[in-house]
Amino acid sequence: MGDTTTALANQSLGECASTSCCPSVLASPLSGTEAVELATAFSALSDPVRLQVLSILAAKTGGEVCVCEFVGPLGKSQPTVSHHLKILSRAGLVHGERRGKWVYYSLDRDRLASLRAAIDT
Repeated sequence: MGDTTTALANQSLGECASTSCCPSVLASPLSGTEAVELATAFSALSDPVRLQVLSILAAKTGGEVCVCEFVGPLGKSQPTVSHHLKILSRAGLVHGERRGKWVYYSLDRDRLASLRAAIDT
């Protein structure tokens, strides 16, 4: 994406993530901004590692996972795991909370539901 498109996506994602609203793709034509916002969010879901991250978070009792706990199950280095978590966080799909040295992540189920609703009839 170009700089302008990325800026629009980041602005829209912040708005959508905070209000848990996404326009329906099937209800009416999307504006350019809405299309960028949804494409950016769905793009975050288009990577197998990021889908595994979401799956791990969804399955975790208590709903929080330390960033250090992803390395083993994913078979990826710490910097790679952090990169994927950053993308998911920017899309509003996960939230991180720093506790001392580590960051604990949780899944934003409302955000996932809003994306699901955007492609539902």
